[in-house]
Amino acid sequence: MMRADIDVRVCEVGLRDGIQGIDQFFPTDKKKAWIRAEAAAGVREIEVCSFVPPSVSGQFVDCEEVVADALKLDNLTVSALVPNLRGAERGFATGVNKMNFVLSISESHNQANVRCSREDSLDRFRQIAELRGSTAENREVTLAVGLATALGCTIEGQVDPGEVVRIAERLLELGADELAVSDTVGYANPTQVRDVYRLLRRHLGDDVLLSAHFHDTRGLGLANVHAALNEGVRQFDASLAGLGGCPFAPGASGNIVMDDLVFMLEAMGLKTGVDLDALVVVREIVAAGLPNEPLLGAIAKAGLPKGFAAAHVAAATNF
Repeated sequence: MMRADIDVRVCEVGLRDGIQGIDQFFPTDKKKAWIRAEAAAGVREIEVCSFVPPSVSGQFVDCEEVVADALKLDNLTVSALVPNLRGAERGFATGVNKMNFVLSISESHNQANVRCSREDSLDRFRQIAELRGSTAENREVTLAVGLATALGCTIEGQVDPGEVVRIAERLLELGADELAVSDTVGYANPTQVRDVYRLLRRHLGDDVLLSAHFHDTRGLGLANVHAALNEGVRQFDASLAGLGGCPFAPGASGNIVMDDLVFMLEAMGLKTGVDLDALVVVREIVAAGLPNEPLLGAIAKAGLPKGFAAAHVAAATNF
């Protein structure tokens, strides 16, 4: 649910999507420090890990410890990725607030990413939804699904928008609370983003929470955010310093930069609840934990423009 004091909700995915493909282990104490510092800066949802086996990614051997520490923070939605029923069982046991499941609209990408068909993924989600409904505690957990490659695929190329609608409808029938349209490999353009969201709204109605997950592979990440904003989207994933990227898109850059996203939204007069100066400082924790990784971001490099005022400050000065 959107807080009354913000216009757009930003969700940090760097601690999962951002670091999952990095060989160097990001230390547990620095993960905790990153979460605490970004929450203190005003980010109210952070995807903190992925409940996958160590053989899939060694970055998340400390999931339970990281989630437990994050859950101590007030007013923070702690989310985690779960690829299957076993991952969900681990997630429910931690008391995580929200679990994110991923299903690719592209059949080929789904096979490459999670090693099963889309129909098998739908069955996996059905099992997770049934487990969610099995206890009062589990029913408190939000189930969200990322519609990966919804806007293009490095394996198949163009993706049929009708398939996006079909899969979205199936997931809602199975119990999904939220759906994220995901430009997993950075193929989308603003017109395409507009058209897909309009199509989904026409078929799903206005009550379904649709969010966005964009990558900046071809420099259109923030332009696509603007297109989604114009279609009423008010929840966006992003990664501090632009960490991340799809392993099945060789050479692709990562997620849109959280710091640049917040700047754009605030400059447009949309309140995020995030202290941009404090957010940029959090990059120092990331740099200390991953000294060999390039950190992206225009605001961190160029600074804020002269006279810039955050949305809530600008609004207050208009009276």
